[in-house]
Amino acid sequence: MAILIVDDSPAQHQLLRSILFKEGYADVVTVDCAQAAFSALSLDGGSPSVSFDLILLDIHMPDLDGITACKRIKEQDHLRDIPVVMITGAQTPNNLKEAFSAGATDFIKKPPNPIDLLARVGSALMLKRERDRRKEREADLRRSNEELQYALQEVKSLRGLISICSSCKNIRNDSGFWQRLEEYLSEHSEAQFTHGICESCIKKLYPGVHPD
Repeated sequence: MAILIVDDSPAQHQLLRSILFKEGYADVVTVDCAQAAFSALSLDGGSPSVSFDLILLDIHMPDLDGITACKRIKEQDHLRDIPVVMITGAQTPNNLKEAFSAGATDFIKKPPNPIDLLARVGSALMLKRERDRRKEREADLRRSNEELQYALQEVKSLRGLISICSSCKNIRNDSGFWQRLEEYLSEHSEAQFTHGICESCIKKLYPGVHPD
């Protein structure tokens, strides 16, 4: 599971990496500002060099604050499902409210307590795994539905050379038997029929009924 740390403090980088490495999180990338994070995440929609599963994002940074950065990240379709855990030194109700409104999943306080940090990281990564599984199931279901619809269309489509009697217009079916045209079409398509008599047949069958 790849984790992106966004913080302008080298000491914070070292501390967070040390805690995460000891727990077995080896794939950790650190950047020192929001713009560097946007580049690492390919915010423009390109293919990122690393597919991140979690972002640890400092609220207070010099170029662009973490809350604004989180909002921009969550506006991207290809990044929306990545959990963002905010890192805050000055925890205020307004900061937390703004962070959650921007799309943050959770927060940790500076300096991070290792047990608290690992618990929140584990919870966020579990959420990411569940989202990924759900998206895979939804994609599988869409593919199955598309395949089913295609199969139904194939079954209901008339294709190839059809043998039809030039006199009575019956059709030779797949079993070699002659079958009425309407029966054959009903079995091999979704067409429905209503019966009537055309003018030519009325003249032929009921000459005294149809006016000349």
